[in-house]
Amino acid sequence: MKTAYVFNGPNLNLLGTREPQVYGSQTLADVEALCRDACQAQGLQLDFRQTNMEGELVGWIHEAGRAQAQGQAVGVILNAGAYTHTSIALHDAIKGAGARVIELHISNVHARESFRHHSYISPAARAVMAGFGVKGYALAIQALAELGD
Repeated sequence: MKTAYVFNGPNLNLLGTREPQVYGSQTLADVEALCRDACQAQGLQLDFRQTNMEGELVGWIHEAGRAQAQGQAVGVILNAGAYTHTSIALHDAIKGAGARVIELHISNVHARESFRHHSYISPAARAVMAGFGVKGYALAIQALAELGD
C-alpha cells in the first residue's frame, strides 16, 4: 500500500483556536481524521505530521521524495503555513527530492493580505489548492491518488 504524506507547517497546531473566522473551528486532530478517511477511501496509507520548524519540513520532503522514487508513496500534501511565503529552502527541497507536492492552503490566500500572495513553493509544486477549508485536504488526497505514478 502506498503512502500519502501530509505535512503541516508552523501554527497549524493551533487550528480550531487561531482565527476561526479564517481557518474554521476544526482542530488538527480533526484534519488528521479527515485525511485518514480520505486515504482509506483511496487505498492509501497516511503519514500525517506537523512541525513549527522549517528544517524539519525540508527533511520530511527529502524522505517523501525517496519513498516516492522507490514506489512507496504517491506524494505530499504540503500546508507550509507562513513558510510558503518565505522559504526558498522548501522550494529547493521539493525540486531536489523530486517529490510530487500539492501545495495546500485552508484559506484563499489571494483574498488576504498582499504578503500572502507570493509563494516560493508554487513554482516547484505539481498543483496548488486554496480556499476549500480543511476539506481541501481530502480533495488533495484524491488528486494525489488520481495522479498516480
